[in-house]
Amino acid sequence: MVEITATAAQKVQELMAQEGQGPQSLRLFVSGGGCAGYSYGMAFDDEEREGDTIAEVQGVRLLIDENSAPLLKGAEIDYIDTIEGAGFTIHNPNAVHQCSCGHSFTTEDGKDVHSHC
Repeated sequence: MVEITATAAQKVQELMAQEGQGPQSLRLFVSGGGCAGYSYGMAFDDEEREGDTIAEVQGVRLLIDENSAPLLKGAEIDYIDTIEGAGFTIHNPNAVHQCSCGHSFTTEDGKDVHSHC
């Protein structure tokens, strides 16, 4: 369902080790808002919720809620480290428009959403 690159998986595992709170999962979600209609979110979570899609990818346990799952189908989490900055990025085939910030997107169903970065 969702892929994670080896680079991103390594960074997630490093951050989890720094947290030092035992086994954690990475919760990936989509929320309404942002400059293009939807925003991505990621957080460490140790609790499964009813309806969650659960996947083990590149050694990282992913949790995705049932509302976010269709919007993230086929997405890939990557980690980039460039002169402009470092951070996680999501390549999402469901996004027909992505804001320049890289954290906000619009789907085919939401093409009438007009927002600004």
